[in-house]
Amino acid sequence: MKKEKDLQYELAKRKFHRPNWISYFIYWFACRFIITPPFHPEFKVKDRIKGPAFLVWNHQSRRDHAMMTACAGLHRINFLAEQASFFRSHLALVFKLNSIIPKKVLSNDLPSLRAVWDVIRQKGIVAFAPEGFATVFGDQQPVVPGTGRFLQVFGIPVYSMALRGGYLSTSKVNDEDRPGKFTCQLRLLFSPEDLKKMTPLQIEEALNNEFRNDDFKWNKEHHYRYVSKKGMCDRLTDLCYRCPRCGTEFEMSSEKDYIVCKHCGNKLTLDEYYEFHKASEDCVAPESITEWTHMQRQAIIDEIRKDPDYSFSVKVKLGDIPKDHLLTNLKTSEICGEGVYTVDHKGVRYKGTRHGQEWSFDLDYNQIFTYPSTFLLDIFSTYVDEEYYDFYPEYPCAAKVTLLTEEMHRYHINKWKNFPWFDYMYEGKALGIDLK
Repeated sequence: MKKEKDLQYELAKRKFHRPNWISYFIYWFACRFIITPPFHPEFKVKDRIKGPAFLVWNHQSRRDHAMMTACAGLHRINFLAEQASFFRSHLALVFKLNSIIPKKVLSNDLPSLRAVWDVIRQKGIVAFAPEGFATVFGDQQPVVPGTGRFLQVFGIPVYSMALRGGYLSTSKVNDEDRPGKFTCQLRLLFSPEDLKKMTPLQIEEALNNEFRNDDFKWNKEHHYRYVSKKGMCDRLTDLCYRCPRCGTEFEMSSEKDYIVCKHCGNKLTLDEYYEFHKASEDCVAPESITEWTHMQRQAIIDEIRKDPDYSFSVKVKLGDIPKDHLLTNLKTSEICGEGVYTVDHKGVRYKGTRHGQEWSFDLDYNQIFTYPSTFLLDIFSTYVDEEYYDFYPEYPCAAKVTLLTEEMHRYHINKWKNFPWFDYMYEGKALGIDLK
């Protein structure tokens, strides 16, 4: 009898080591001379990296790995990547050949930790994004709590790769590459002696400051042009769902070069420098796309504090990862059920079906504080009982679900704190059980 294939079991049994010289050279060559040149990269190397070491970076886009590989040169790097990506057909072989380490993001993952130990013992270089996933909105997320202690336990040099322009080149809004400018700066961030002197919190604060960035604000200063074939506003409503003039939600419509509110008529165009322009003097234009998302966040911050019964529900299709075959056509999961996803003051929950059976879960804000970043913003994802699931909403609301879950966590728990430079959003408001 033929044994049933189980790709997840096979991945769990995989051994990790420093990448093979030949396969890594091929990958580096492709990154340096094929993948990155269209983005007009600028590489700055202040300190040459040497293992054993960690390399940390601010995760901006799906091209980050290629840029970092090209910038770091022929120093064989073991990247950490979202475990779900290992089951996508266009990535599986490359990940295996280059000994990329799977990680269940935003969770304690002992197999991943063991793999990291194995590579470090071989005097390897392990690269990971301390935020845990790629930015959704164009500015970085706070580092995952516990990162400082993690780095102290290993006590090896920590190098940083600060990226700029990545989100503008490959955003979460659509799947096109937009050639423009992409910069990388490599330097030594912490020596082993630095790690001994600092507290875990100080290390995390230093990481947050090292990667402090807003790609849209960065480009206002540098004014690089990003070329789009689909149009700068293509699917922008997936991200910018609330009208900046009337406050109506999910009534925004976007075409190739403009975005307009169907409720009040507020119309804006977006040029190839990511600058908004008003269609008329009475229109309201946020300073940037990031500022637009900040306005949406502030609206949620206020609303959930005013309404103790606040609840947001949406019909979704449920997706999971098959065990016996790889995902094709850039999919991150296969549909396996449908139901209703709800976010309220108690937590997040799903009630519906999975593989033809009734299925549900209920997570409180000690268990969830945000969502792993997926390929695009048409879905949101999380882990339930160590299993990965995608949720495909009936209309584009992944941005709101993400902002809402983050702010519910900060209101009730606040273990995953926002940046000090965003304190103005919470001025005079309750913020987490640690402040109550």
